[in-house]
Amino acid sequence: MTKPVGPYSPVVRTGSWLICSGQVGLRDGALVDGGVREQTVQALANLRLLLEDEGASLSDVVKTTVFLTDMGDFAAMNEEYAAAFGDHRPARSTVGVAALPLGAVVEVEAWARSRRAGEGE
Repeated sequence: MTKPVGPYSPVVRTGSWLICSGQVGLRDGALVDGGVREQTVQALANLRLLLEDEGASLSDVVKTTVFLTDMGDFAAMNEEYAAAFGDHRPARSTVGVAALPLGAVVEVEAWARSRRAGEGE
């Protein structure tokens, strides 16, 4: 799991819900080389790892918010996002922002429903 870059929890469980903080394209403490495609792939890989650590997967995601520093990157981000989620289509918002932490060009946050046995509603 990527260490948070600030004073927050990468994922919080409340009952059967998992709330995942925004993930950027960090690997080994640095942004991956490339642009929005490469950073989207890594951000979603980081999200997948957070979920897996909690016994969930991308197929358990019910809502995402994607932040882009350039809405001109929407189509490229969308292709990588669709590839990662496959046929699963969580609700999503995509927001253009002036800047993201560490100079990232994309960030993805998510809400997921855990299917871990014994979890409350």
